[in-house]
Amino acid sequence: MENRKPYDETMPSGKQRLPCFSLQGLRFILKNLTTKSHKIGGKADPTAPKTSDCNSNTPFSRNQRDSMSGTGLDDGLIKSDNVANVLDKALDAGDGILRLTPTWVPRSFLHPGRRIKLHPNDLYAFGADRGGIDERWFASTTEAANEGRVWHEGLSFCLFEGKKFLLKDAIAEQGDRLVGKAVFSKYNRWPVYSKFFDNMGPIPHHMHQSQEDAALVGQEGKPESYYFPPQYNNVDNNFAYTFMGLEPGTTKDQLRRCLENWNRGDNGILDLSRAYRLQRGTGWLIPPGVLHAPGSLCTYEPQWGSDVFGMFQSIVEGRYVPWSLLVKDMPKDKHQDLDFIMGQLDWEKNVDTHFKDANYIEPIVDASKSTTGVSDKWIVYGTIDGKQLFSAKELTIEPGAKTVLKDGAASGWTTVQGKGRIGKLALQTPAMIRFGQNTEDEVFISHDAAVRGIEIENTGSEPLVGLRYFGPDAHSNLPANGAWQKHR
Repeated sequence: MENRKPYDETMPSGKQRLPCFSLQGLRFILKNLTTKSHKIGGKADPTAPKTSDCNSNTPFSRNQRDSMSGTGLDDGLIKSDNVANVLDKALDAGDGILRLTPTWVPRSFLHPGRRIKLHPNDLYAFGADRGGIDERWFASTTEAANEGRVWHEGLSFCLFEGKKFLLKDAIAEQGDRLVGKAVFSKYNRWPVYSKFFDNMGPIPHHMHQSQEDAALVGQEGKPESYYFPPQYNNVDNNFAYTFMGLEPGTTKDQLRRCLENWNRGDNGILDLSRAYRLQRGTGWLIPPGVLHAPGSLCTYEPQWGSDVFGMFQSIVEGRYVPWSLLVKDMPKDKHQDLDFIMGQLDWEKNVDTHFKDANYIEPIVDASKSTTGVSDKWIVYGTIDGKQLFSAKELTIEPGAKTVLKDGAASGWTTVQGKGRIGKLALQTPAMIRFGQNTEDEVFISHDAAVRGIEIENTGSEPLVGLRYFGPDAHSNLPANGAWQKHR
């Protein structure tokens, strides 16, 4: 078989086979057009937004980078070496619960789905060259792996009396109290996060590296999970189906041809896969090394604390995906090694004839924490290669009801419907959020508070619904993979 060489992002001059307007080229053009358009009579327009050379290799301080980004999200931020005092006050005032502010993340290669409550005028608040905001991260100490990112991109801020500090710094200061001694002693951090992932259409067929493969470039692997909250899915958007894995019987030679044909247009990888219709109120587990092309339902995604990936699809919805997004988390000397690239896939899991049975999830009521007016459901459960890495639950409290919640493990909480209170802190589902605005829908429940028990009350006229996700080894009663089939 002819061994065709895929697109080489470092091709010698004169042999360029890319279209004139590659993703990188468009970023450069947009940046320079924006810069030039802010000139009035040869002078800078003082009302124009600040711009920055986001792709420059010039080293900048944190303050310089954030100032140039124009986000202002870290205004009033307390430095890590001064966090201890305000953290104690915040934990005491909140009975072990910390208020968090919205953490927005853009993706340059995707199209925002406009359902995560961000004001439509703010979708490109990081700059058009950075792409639209299609993600909101929850209780995150994981940095987003975006080109040209601001220094805190992906990191959650805690808010107390108008002052902000990083959740990451708080956990470094009082890890045992916040995430529990077992988690902090083993990982020295909060090793998971969740997010809303909201796009107008599908994203490229891609995978996330295993722990072993990610370690080759100094990163961590990334298993993840999905849940499709009805409250954030009033519309399907363009393609509410997700391609997952590969059709049983697919050969490695067929996949190899898709990589060889990368720069010839659509490389045809979806012809080798199978699409599943997405259903609100259900979910999936996605192990490392498994191909998936998430569809257009807004997704709640508990996952391991990493942002590694490799895109295996060359064109999606007419948009070209550069080869660099396939190999970004692979050793540089392997960027053209097709055998190595394909070797990062878990082949057996991709061609599993019972893929849905192994990975599909339907909610299961936790009877031990449910009572009249209160329903607590498992929405993410099961293990990845035998390990309990993350999980999630959905708590619904009817109007006028309240409950004392004892989880025994730390969690990140997000309110998706109604209003009420959690401990001493107010809960309110936002209707619309301006970029940089603080909200009352997100908190971090410390390990100490979860063990002690926290009272949650619905003070509104509709159900109060909150999603909360947990870290590794949080439960002794976690349902097994496929347990939903016994509870239908």
